[in-house]
Amino acid sequence: MKEFGTNTANLVEIKNKMEESYNLDHLTELEAESIFVLREVAAQFDRPAILFSGGKDSIVVTHLASKAFAPAKIPMPLVHIDTGHNFPETIAFRDNLVADLGVHLIVGSVQETINQGKVQEETGHNASRNKLQTTTLIDTIEENKFDACIGGARRDEEKARAKERFFSHRDDFSQWDPKNQRPELWNLFNGMHAPGEHFRVFPLNNWTELDVWNYILREKIALPSLYFSHQRECITRDGQILSNSDFLQLKENETPEMMQVRFRTLGDLTITGAFESSADNLEKIIEEVAATRITERGGRVDDKRSSSAMEDRKKDGYF
Repeated sequence: MKEFGTNTANLVEIKNKMEESYNLDHLTELEAESIFVLREVAAQFDRPAILFSGGKDSIVVTHLASKAFAPAKIPMPLVHIDTGHNFPETIAFRDNLVADLGVHLIVGSVQETINQGKVQEETGHNASRNKLQTTTLIDTIEENKFDACIGGARRDEEKARAKERFFSHRDDFSQWDPKNQRPELWNLFNGMHAPGEHFRVFPLNNWTELDVWNYILREKIALPSLYFSHQRECITRDGQILSNSDFLQLKENETPEMMQVRFRTLGDLTITGAFESSADNLEKIIEEVAATRITERGGRVDDKRSSSAMEDRKKDGYF
């Protein structure tokens, strides 16, 4: 009986250790889910690609892809739609990352789209190339015959993106119909599509901004310096702090001044608002994000053109 009791105690101890080993923390669960989605894309599609903006979310997606397919290289190209109005720091970071990972980079140029007469550049103080890049994106997808484009969008970013599934169907005009998306029960994803159609895939759908920052801290992921507090020449327009640049047309009453700022999201120089901040490391950024009540896209001027600006752009084929 004594021997039986000892064996029982050992079995209980082994069982407890096994349960502990299978109890994943929150970030590890999110990571596993995203890697599962990325592998599903590789399994279901013939010509997938990763849409890479140079922002933290697309950087995290690229990092997850490198883990999902290790020890092999990422088996799909990175696609960057270059508006010509990007931060120089973003372009430099993109080129360094591509060189480090040894992946193929495809760049779609908005300037070339303008030169071809497919779109007309906006004029005025609030001119932006953000909407124009939709045409360049669609052309790049069609030219390369991509059937799945992986993005870093998250449901918590904006109300239109809250409607997204992991596998988001696009018709042969690259248009998005939020009322005509497929169910995703039990993590089963239906990637069937007709010729000319494709999917946008969002592995970070269930992540929050805070999850992303905590994961970046845990994984020690490198980021563009724009995300950290620094001195920059800026102007204040309609309550938004914008980086002064050659692409920004100043109004008569606007005078650039040096400010201590950082960016929570990266887009074009002309539309991406900065925030006054002293957060110069990841720990401080996480504290700042945890305390804020303003969404990260609260600094994006293009989202404020109308109450449905993002949804309208997405229906036309935007990211």
